[in-house]
Amino acid sequence: MRLTTKTGTSAAAALLLACLTTSAPAVGADSAAGPGGGSWHTVWAQSQHALSATSLTDRTVRSIARLSQGGDAVRVRVQNQFGDSPLTIGHGAVAVSDGGPATRPGTTRVLTFGGHRGVTVPVRGEVWSDPVSLDTAPQTDLAVSLHVPGTVRPGEHGISFRGNYLTAAGSGDHVTDTDAAAYTEKTPATYMVSAVDVRNPHVTGTIVAYGSSVVDGVGSTDCGPGCTPATTDNRWSDVLARRIVRELPAHRQLAVANAGVNGTTASAHCPHNPPAIAGLDAGARLERDVLSLHGVTGVILFYGTNDLQNGCTAGQIVTAYRKVLARLHRAGVEVYVVPVTPRPIYTDRMNRYRWDVGMYVRDQGGCGGACEGVIDFDHVIKDPLAPNSIDERYDVGDGVHVNIAGHRAEAATVSLPLLAASARR
Repeated sequence: MRLTTKTGTSAAAALLLACLTTSAPAVGADSAAGPGGGSWHTVWAQSQHALSATSLTDRTVRSIARLSQGGDAVRVRVQNQFGDSPLTIGHGAVAVSDGGPATRPGTTRVLTFGGHRGVTVPVRGEVWSDPVSLDTAPQTDLAVSLHVPGTVRPGEHGISFRGNYLTAAGSGDHVTDTDAAAYTEKTPATYMVSAVDVRNPHVTGTIVAYGSSVVDGVGSTDCGPGCTPATTDNRWSDVLARRIVRELPAHRQLAVANAGVNGTTASAHCPHNPPAIAGLDAGARLERDVLSLHGVTGVILFYGTNDLQNGCTAGQIVTAYRKVLARLHRAGVEVYVVPVTPRPIYTDRMNRYRWDVGMYVRDQGGCGGACEGVIDFDHVIKDPLAPNSIDERYDVGDGVHVNIAGHRAEAATVSLPLLAASARR
């Protein structure tokens, strides 16, 4: 087992901090990452991006993760990347959820961390739980329950696009409860948990969707005026995961993990980037949010829309792409790039930059040979009569994001043989 921090702090120093704050050690996942990472693959993720305004005091948090693939064992990643104090977990468990806070009797498995029931995660650190045996299937809703015995402000992914659950402050440990009675508060955020792995030898790779709000899922809860979605998990990456299960052979299955963060850019150097996304550009978070996941064979890179809005040029965007492509290729990961999609608020200069970036992405079928392919969401969602705007059938009304129909249209255009080829190399 290993402890991981992301700030240059040595593992020894981080371990000392853990020992000073709790008797349980801070530990991480002991497994190979990247292509060929055994039978463990990341099948769900939500990247942390901020310190929550919510304080947790002697509360239990139950987060629901829709697994893109199932397996016979599970482990989870707990992060304190944005915390301002050590994060102590007193007790944790996983179970199969009914879709909400209640869980199926007989499926609860208590988590350990390096053999200990509790763990303290240092500031800017992360831990992986030990594996626990639990049979899951594709599209299983996994409930990850963590009890925080003290007081802490956790790191978060601000909008989960489905909802998670909290007990009342001071209510204590309800990690193994199967009923929903104690979980009296629903939150749109995902706290502390940032990834789930399963063990499955038939999964041949994990595809990571990497980008800003157009990856994160904005619009995926919108099915039109007066409409309430019948289901959750309608992002294009979710739809893609379901396509893979239906359409690829059983021995060539892929997992899908979403690493989108709303508002972020490919380049760190756009003139008008807001302070809230400092340190969250594509290069800065690549190690934490993509390369630290397990079994990753391919990345769908969908960045650039915010770069143009925040004053970046085509050259700055392409430079950022090239740096990310190079790092992923050094790790043995293939990359499929999405051309920048339209916004009606772009100026003529911005649209020229969008055109230039698109020409680079499409050059010789993929970044002039620097990426493995193009996934052309731009062609799918643009208005055929006004190509600098989104087709009105898909527009949520802001000219930027697509609705559920648009997410489905984007997922439908992804070549599954292209993605599957990444796992064969």
